[in-house]
Amino acid sequence: MTPGPVSHRIQRLAEVAAPVIRFMTSSRWARHDPTQFSCDFVVGNPHEMPLTEFVEALQRWTPPQGKDWFAYKMSEPSACALVAESLRARHGLPFTADDVLMTNGAFAGLSVALRAVCDAGDEVVFISPPWFFYETLIAAVDATPVRVRVHPHTFDLDLDAIEAALTPRTRAIIVNSPHNPTGKIYPPETLQELGRRLEAASARFGRPIYILSDEAYSRIVFDGRPYPSPTRFYSRTILIYTYGKVLLTPGQRLGYLALAPAMPDKEQVYLALMMAQLITGYAWPNALLQHALPDLERASIDIAHLQRKRDRLVASLRGLGYEVTVPEGTFYVLARSPWTDDLAFLELLAEYGVYCLPGAVVEMPGYFRISLTASDEMIDRALPGFGAALEQATQAAPVPDLHRP
Repeated sequence: MTPGPVSHRIQRLAEVAAPVIRFMTSSRWARHDPTQFSCDFVVGNPHEMPLTEFVEALQRWTPPQGKDWFAYKMSEPSACALVAESLRARHGLPFTADDVLMTNGAFAGLSVALRAVCDAGDEVVFISPPWFFYETLIAAVDATPVRVRVHPHTFDLDLDAIEAALTPRTRAIIVNSPHNPTGKIYPPETLQELGRRLEAASARFGRPIYILSDEAYSRIVFDGRPYPSPTRFYSRTILIYTYGKVLLTPGQRLGYLALAPAMPDKEQVYLALMMAQLITGYAWPNALLQHALPDLERASIDIAHLQRKRDRLVASLRGLGYEVTVPEGTFYVLARSPWTDDLAFLELLAEYGVYCLPGAVVEMPGYFRISLTASDEMIDRALPGFGAALEQATQAAPVPDLHRP
C-alpha cells in the first residue's frame, strides 16, 4: 500500500463511518445557517437554556476546597460511591464503589470497554439499527463488527438471529436500551433469555461473552414504565452510562462504567478497564464534574414535558398522514418517509426549513428520526412544514437528482 499523509487505519475507519460523516459534513442540514429561523430536529441538542440546577451545581463546586481540587483525577472515590448508591436504588442490585469507573461520557465508555475485552480478530455483535458509531468503535480495536437486525415489527431483540451470529470468536454484544432510534425498551423476559443463551454460548466456546449495555437513555422512559437493566440478568455485563442525556448537556462529558455485581473475574476486568481508559487518552471526566456529581445526580430535564411533546408530535404527524411509532423511551420519534428514499424526502422537507435525521444514516432506510429536545415553539413552527412536505411528496415521485449526503 502506497504511503499517504494519514494513517491507513483512519482511512479504513472513515470508510466504515462514511454514511454519517457525509451527512454531518455534506448534507443540506450541515450547510444550513443555524442562526436562521429553521427547525432543527436532527440530533439531541438543547434548544432552550440549560437546566438551572446544572448551572448552579457548576457554580457551587467551582471554588477550590484544596490545592488538589483541579489536579489529575481518575475515578474519584466519592463519585463512585454516589453512583453505586444510585445504581442500588434503581436496579436493586448490590453495586459498590469498587464496581464503578467514572468516564467522560458513554462514547468514551464504549471505546474503553471494547479495548478492555477485545483482541484483534474477535467479533462483536451489534444491534441494527444502531447508534452511529458502534461499528466504527468495534473496527477501531481491530475486532470484527457483526450486525444483527431487530425484529422488523416489534423492534425487540431477535434472539434467534443473535444466537445464530455467535461463534467461538464472539467476545461481546452491544445492547442499547432504551434503543436509539426506535425507542424500544427491551423487556425483562427478552433480557433474561438473552442472558441464558450467552451463558450457554460462553460455556460452549470456552471463553466469556460480555454484554456492553449502553444505558444512555435509561432515565428517559415514558408512561411510567420500569427500566430493566441487563445487569439483572447476566453477570458478565458492563453497564455504560452518560449524564449528557438526562441533563441535556451533551457537551459536558460525564458518565461511568459499572460492572455487574456478580461478574466473575471482576478484578481483572476492572484493571483492564482502567488501563484502557489510560490508553484511550485519559478517558476520565474532569475534576469539576466529578465534584459536582452530588447535585448533578439528582437533576433531570422534565421527563413529563418530554412525554407531552412526544404525544403531541405523534398525534399531529399522524393527523397529517405520517406513519409514526410511539417510543417507550429516549427523546426521539421515528416516522416513515412517504418516499422510499428518505434522503430525498428530507431534502424536500428542508425546503420548508425543517431538518430531521435520515433513517439511512442509522441503517433504517425509509424512515426519519425527530428529536424531542426541540422547544414547543419549534414544534409549532415545524408542523406546517411537515404537512406541506408530505402533501408535495404524495403528489409527485421523488426528484432523482436532489442533493444527497
